[in-house]
Amino acid sequence: MARRKREEEHENHERWLVSYADFMTLLFAFFVVMYAISSVNQGKYRVLSNSLINAFQNTNKPLIRVASQASSQIAIARPIPDNKASDVHLEEQTRQMRGMASDLRTLLEPLIQQGKVRVTQSRRGIAVEISNSVLFDTAKAVLQPDSVAALKAVAQRIASTSNLIQVEGNTDNQPIKSTQYPSNWELSSARAASVVRLFVDTGIIPERMVAIGYGEYRPVESNDSVDGRARNRRVTINILADSRDDVAVLPGPSPTAAPAPAP
Repeated sequence: MARRKREEEHENHERWLVSYADFMTLLFAFFVVMYAISSVNQGKYRVLSNSLINAFQNTNKPLIRVASQASSQIAIARPIPDNKASDVHLEEQTRQMRGMASDLRTLLEPLIQQGKVRVTQSRRGIAVEISNSVLFDTAKAVLQPDSVAALKAVAQRIASTSNLIQVEGNTDNQPIKSTQYPSNWELSSARAASVVRLFVDTGIIPERMVAIGYGEYRPVESNDSVDGRARNRRVTINILADSRDDVAVLPGPSPTAAPAPAP
C-alpha cells in the first residue's frame, strides 16, 4: 500500500495581528485613563466655586466650610477679616480719648485760664503742655509743692487706662552751666524724670512711661523774646492713642534722654 504523502503546514503570515490587537487595546486603555484624569468634574468645580464665593461674602465671622463629594473633600480656609472691626476699634478709641481730654481740661481749668497749661488732642493722642513756671524754679528740677496736686490729679485720671505716656522736657536757649546740670539736656531730662517719678508714686506702672529731654532744640516759639522763651520752657505729657501693653519703647522721635540725678 502506498504511503500517504504528508501535507505541508501552511505558514501563518498573519501572527502580527495578535500583537497589533494587543497594542491597540493597551493604547485605547491609555487614552481612556488620560481622558478620565484630564476631564473636569463639574460637580466638584461648582461646589468649590460656591464655597469660595460664600467665604469672601461672609467675612464678618470665622468660616470653615468643607464640601465633600464622592471620596474627595475640599476645605476652605478661614477668610481674611475686613476693616470693619478696626474701624469700630478706632471709633471707640477716639471716643475714649475725647472723654479723657475733656476730663483733663476740667481738672486743669484754673491753670488753663491763666495760660499756664494747654490741653490739645490729635490723632497721635492727648498733649498736656505745662509751663515750667508752674512746676519748677529757675534752673531746678524739683517739683514745686503747688504743682504736685495738679499733677497727681492728672495721674489719677490716666492711671486706670492702658495708654502709653511720654513725658518731654524742654528749655529755652539760655545756656546753663552748673555742677548738677552741665547743659540744657540734663536739665530738661531731669524735669521730665521728676514728673515720671511722681506719676509712678501716684500708681501708674513704670512700663507705660518714658522720660525724654529735648533741651532747647524743640522750641514752639522764638527765643528772641521773653514771652517766647517762657513758652519754650515747658513739660509736655503725651498720652498716646495706641494702647499696647507689650511695647517697651514708645513711638516717636528719638532724642537723647539723660538720666535724672536725684534732686
